[in-house]
Amino acid sequence: MNSEFQGIGMTSQRSRDRLAEQLREMGICSNEVLEAIRRIPRHIFVDEALASRAYDNTALPIGHNQTISQPYIVARMVEALLEEGTPEKVLEIGTGCGYQTAILSRLVKRVYSIERIDALLNKAREKFYALKCRNISARHGDGNLGWLQYQPFDGIIVSAAPTGVPNTLLEQLAVNGRLIIPVGRSGEQELVTIVRTDEGFTEKRLDWVSFVPMLEGIG
Repeated sequence: MNSEFQGIGMTSQRSRDRLAEQLREMGICSNEVLEAIRRIPRHIFVDEALASRAYDNTALPIGHNQTISQPYIVARMVEALLEEGTPEKVLEIGTGCGYQTAILSRLVKRVYSIERIDALLNKAREKFYALKCRNISARHGDGNLGWLQYQPFDGIIVSAAPTGVPNTLLEQLAVNGRLIIPVGRSGEQELVTIVRTDEGFTEKRLDWVSFVPMLEGIG
């Protein structure tokens, strides 16, 4: 790993290891998820001015009124996605800066990611290239519509909160597939897991969360 990714001081591997141990103490049990947290350099996904805070367990601004999610929430969502086994094909709604996408790329065979803000997507693509994340397909689009070309997906993970679960995403979920999504208005959002069965869908509540709203269209 080159020196930019390795980091020094507050962006060092030691800081990454310390974050992973903190997440373990908070209840993240998956060794695979924790190892991905250790391996992916979060500091390269934030502005240089915020790099010293990259391994704090907190959300940070990434511009365009968006944030990079709190590491605990990223780990919680990815762990929930992998709870019943590793999905081969995952759809991510909301690429953002690309940090969660890069985490997923180390854990599943193929990641399809959609971002509505073109400027964010272009920056994220640069990071994927630098990190040699070759199993990510990312495009500019409206996440509410999913990615019809590659459905059905074994897993779908959503990084913005709609007020209700989009039917399009439910339709693009494979049988036994898992959808991890925050749902609700600001101040009353719940993170839920929805599993598609032969008979329909089952739902499990995971946590109270705070995400940016899921918007329609592209920016």
